[in-house]
Amino acid sequence: MIAELGLAALWLSAALAALQLYAGAMALRPAGAPLAALVRPAAIAQGLICTFAFGMLLWLFATTDLSVKLVASNSHSAKPMIYKLSGAWGNHEGSMLLWVTVMSLSGALIALIERRLPERTMMATLAAQAFVGLGFYAFLILSSNPFERLSQPAIEGLGLNPLLQDIGLAFHPPTLYFGYVGLSVAFSFAVGALLTRQVTPEFARVMRPWVLGAWLFLTLGITAGSYWAYYELGWGGWWFWDPVENASLMPWLAATALLHSASVLAARDALRAWTIMLGVVAFSMSMVGTFLVRSGILTSVHAFAVDPERGSFILGLLALYIGGALALFALRAGSVAEGKRFALTSREGALVFNNVMLSAILGIVLLGTLYPLLTEAFDVRVSVGPPYFNPVGAIFTIPMLLVMAVGPLLRWRRDSLARVQKPLVLIGVAILAAAVAGLALGGMSVLAFCGLAISLGLAIAAFLPLRGRRLTRVPLATWGMVVAHFGIAVSLFGMASETAFSEEKLAAVAAGDVTQVGPWEVTLAGIRPTAGPNWTAIEGHLLASYAGAEPIELDPQSRNFWAPAQETTESALATRWNGQLYAVVGNEAGPGPNGTRWQLRLWWKPFVTFIWYGGMLIALGGALALVGRVLADLKRRTVLARAAERRAETV
Repeated sequence: MIAELGLAALWLSAALAALQLYAGAMALRPAGAPLAALVRPAAIAQGLICTFAFGMLLWLFATTDLSVKLVASNSHSAKPMIYKLSGAWGNHEGSMLLWVTVMSLSGALIALIERRLPERTMMATLAAQAFVGLGFYAFLILSSNPFERLSQPAIEGLGLNPLLQDIGLAFHPPTLYFGYVGLSVAFSFAVGALLTRQVTPEFARVMRPWVLGAWLFLTLGITAGSYWAYYELGWGGWWFWDPVENASLMPWLAATALLHSASVLAARDALRAWTIMLGVVAFSMSMVGTFLVRSGILTSVHAFAVDPERGSFILGLLALYIGGALALFALRAGSVAEGKRFALTSREGALVFNNVMLSAILGIVLLGTLYPLLTEAFDVRVSVGPPYFNPVGAIFTIPMLLVMAVGPLLRWRRDSLARVQKPLVLIGVAILAAAVAGLALGGMSVLAFCGLAISLGLAIAAFLPLRGRRLTRVPLATWGMVVAHFGIAVSLFGMASETAFSEEKLAAVAAGDVTQVGPWEVTLAGIRPTAGPNWTAIEGHLLASYAGAEPIELDPQSRNFWAPAQETTESALATRWNGQLYAVVGNEAGPGPNGTRWQLRLWWKPFVTFIWYGGMLIALGGALALVGRVLADLKRRTVLARAAERRAETV
């Protein structure tokens, strides 16, 4: 009965989305104005009912209802409850239902609280949001029904992919979906503004919190996903330019450009057409990511679907949404006013330059991601990885970072570099000092050298906008910018240090043997069997001493799951302020003079944790900016309301 209730709620949500689309579209015509009263209630009801449908799916997974095909294929009675629940979105159908649930809730929130835009623009926005949601409802109901019953209940479930049976799965996908759906809201606002020709600063102020929220969640999702892959997959890397990794990076790059463009439009009434175009591009990249992950075109731990028909459906949605939006932009771009002009040497000029650089990086990532798929269609297999992405991306990333250091110091509209000469000299000296230190250390790649040098200059530059100001009076949005830019410097330092200074040691050791990696001395104390709720493992017991200090215990494992049957590697980490020791135990390596030997792989990664500390700082900066913008908008609306009341009293 629970599955039938969920399916009925899904159908009802789709019907409400259709009503919302029809009423919103008709409300744009004079004859259909009375239908406008239906749009907001339909959006709110749709959000509540779709949430109920997702709640029913969670119930089915929590109770391990093996009469439901999705539960039987992705769960197991022996799994811990946290993995039963996270299994609800650790598959194709469940993840798409989560996607459409978040989308419907976003539309409901817009309908409930947003009153700043002209009503026609709001009707167009909600209609566009319903149009996007309706396609995903059709996709779920027609080709990916999460509530499909089995003719005979399964005796036991197949279980969730063991690589996904990690606490990171409870947070990583939902944060990415919040980010993707936030970009769908920005897309709907852009379409609504185009339809009604209301591309104004007020439009940008309304859209900006949604873009900022989407960017914040994408940042958290990418950071969490990077760390999850780092410790879970056992290969010691934090980014491999995997197509599915790129699928989350591309929307983030577009959202970063859109965020800055919307801020310029909101504050200075410039970059109108650029903001609209980026709103379309950002959602396009989230749709491209959806296609890559769920079409079956990729084989990955992240890729859920293997049915080409589903891929064709998503490709059709992508063509419909993005093609339609680009066609609308082409038709209406001429009616979008240019906005106020600005000098090249200004804060707007710096933001435009960096947006162009971000767009170029986005193009590089998109090309490197899709090119192997295109060549494979002609039976030619190529691999595109770090040798392409790192140096080609650096051509645009390095100038972008340098301009990012200077841009916040410039004034709006027009400025001169002479006015900021002293801060520029300070930034230059910091970069030069770091470069000299890097040359003294030697033995590092050009990219690592540039990263270390720029990170120091960027860290200092991040705080320069605070100079000469009372810190208690600095707006939260400015603090957000400072913290986020400093976080980029911290992450860049971690990336460069890990690349330049990492050491690796692969050894075959017996109990009592000692091996050295960097400043660490590691002893294999023994190998022992252990077991978990749905796995058994061989666990290595290591004693690791840093520079002769008291040893600490590490217990890496090689696990064997039985639901489903699969072997995984569980790394063990020893974290210090200046880096991490990363240990992995492998298979038996045969007899040795001191007994049975085991494969042991060790890495010493100086300052690698700064990559994720920086990611958290970037997200914190986004959160501060979001709170600051929301509070500023509330204050602005209060002031305008009081002014309107005074004018009414005067009349």
